[in-house]
Amino acid sequence: MEPVFIVIVLALIEYSVLGVLVGRARSVHGVKAPATTGPEAFERVHRAHQNTLEALIVFVPAVWIFGMYVSPLWAAGLGIVFIIGRALYARGYITAAEKRGPGAVTSFLTNYVLMLGGLVGVIMAML
Repeated sequence: MEPVFIVIVLALIEYSVLGVLVGRARSVHGVKAPATTGPEAFERVHRAHQNTLEALIVFVPAVWIFGMYVSPLWAAGLGIVFIIGRALYARGYITAAEKRGPGAVTSFLTNYVLMLGGLVGVIMAML
């Protein structure tokens, strides 16, 4: 399971880096906490960070369950795809909201593979 845990930590590091980018965007655009609105450029960075949190809520348990009941190496590989998808998503979204699509689709599909695969793995283990 170590590869799965490494991937989870990498995903959390990615999320933390996006948090730093939000802090920097607050400074650049003069958006004082606790405000979450401001210039569009700030809001895109903020939404990329928040949307990544929303994706992580699904990703972390899904990759863990998939790793436990299907394969830790496959889970880690899919986890890397998720991380790359989130990086593409954030980069696209921060540049222009309409450019977030490929990364969103990549991470969305990866999460669904992990969830469904994990579910099948748990059911097979019960039988």
